[in-house]
Amino acid sequence: MNFPASIDDFPAPSELKDPLHLAIGIFDGVHLGHKAVISPSVINARRCNGVSGVLTFDPHPSHLFRPNNPTPLIMPIRAKTAILHEIGVDCVIRKHFDTAFASIPAKSFLARLKKTLPSLTSIYVGENFRFGQNREGDVATLIKSSHELDLGVFSAERIKHKREPISSTRIRKKLEAGEITEVNDLLGHNYKIRAQIVDGAKLGRKIGFPTLNLPWQPECKPRFGVYFVRFGEEGTTDRHAAIANYGVRPTVADVTQEPILEIHALNGTTLVAGDTVNVEWLHFIRPEQKFNKIEDLKAQIVKDCASARKMDR
Repeated sequence: MNFPASIDDFPAPSELKDPLHLAIGIFDGVHLGHKAVISPSVINARRCNGVSGVLTFDPHPSHLFRPNNPTPLIMPIRAKTAILHEIGVDCVIRKHFDTAFASIPAKSFLARLKKTLPSLTSIYVGENFRFGQNREGDVATLIKSSHELDLGVFSAERIKHKREPISSTRIRKKLEAGEITEVNDLLGHNYKIRAQIVDGAKLGRKIGFPTLNLPWQPECKPRFGVYFVRFGEEGTTDRHAAIANYGVRPTVADVTQEPILEIHALNGTTLVAGDTVNVEWLHFIRPEQKFNKIEDLKAQIVKDCASARKMDR
C-alpha cells in the first residue's frame, strides 16, 4: 500500500490511493470510547487491503469558538498521533481547524470530503458526532449524504465505565483531581508523557534523593502531588519504577514558579540531562505539601518510596 504515516492538513489525492476507511474526531486522549470508533475502521481496512485513517483537528476547535477559554488537551498532537499508530491506524490526517472549515454546510461536508479524498470508502464516528456550519450535522445527516456518494457510515455507541459515559471531559476532571488509576481505566492505557531531562539545582542529590528534572508543561495539568510512575528512555522498552513529584516544590522553591516534574528512580538510573524519557503514571500517593524543615521532607520521601515499592510488586 502507498500511504504516508501522517499528514499535516488534507493530503493530495495521489497520496492515498487504496480504499480509505476514515475515523473522524478530535480523539483527545484516545480513550476507550474513541477506540470503539477507530477499531472498526482498522478491522475493515485490513479485510479489504485498504488504509485505516484518522482525520483529527489541530488546534482544538475551542481555540476558534472560545479563544479566551480553550479546552486544555489531555495530550499534545504528537502523543495522540503516536497512540493512534500503536492501535493500528495507518495514516493520521491533521486538519487545521479554521473558520473556513467550520463554515462548510453540513449537507455538503461529505461530498467535500470525498472530493478531497477520492479513495474514501467509509467513515466512522461516535453517535454524538456533530459537524458543519453551526454544528448542524449529525449521524443522520451523514447517512443521508452517503447514499449518493456510495460511502459507508458507521457510528459507535458511547462506551460507559461505572455506568457513566466515557468522555475526554470526564478524564480531564479525573486527571485534575489526581485520580490517575481512574484516568488509566477510562483511557484503556496508562497516562503517559514525554519530556527531556534538564539540569536542576541538584537539591535532591544533596538530601539523598537524586531526581531527574523534567520541565513539562501540559495543557491539562494533573493534580500537584507525588505519584508512583515507571519511566524509560525514549526508543527503548525498559521501564524503571520511580516516584514523581509534580508541582511547585513549596518547601524548597518560590511557589510562584511554573510547576515541574521531578522523578526519583527507586533503583537508580544512568540517564542524564539531554536524554528524553517516557513516563507512565500509575498511582497517586499523596498531595504536594509544604514542610517546615528539610528533615521532614526527607522523612516523607522515605515513606513515599516505601509506598511506591509496595505498588511495584
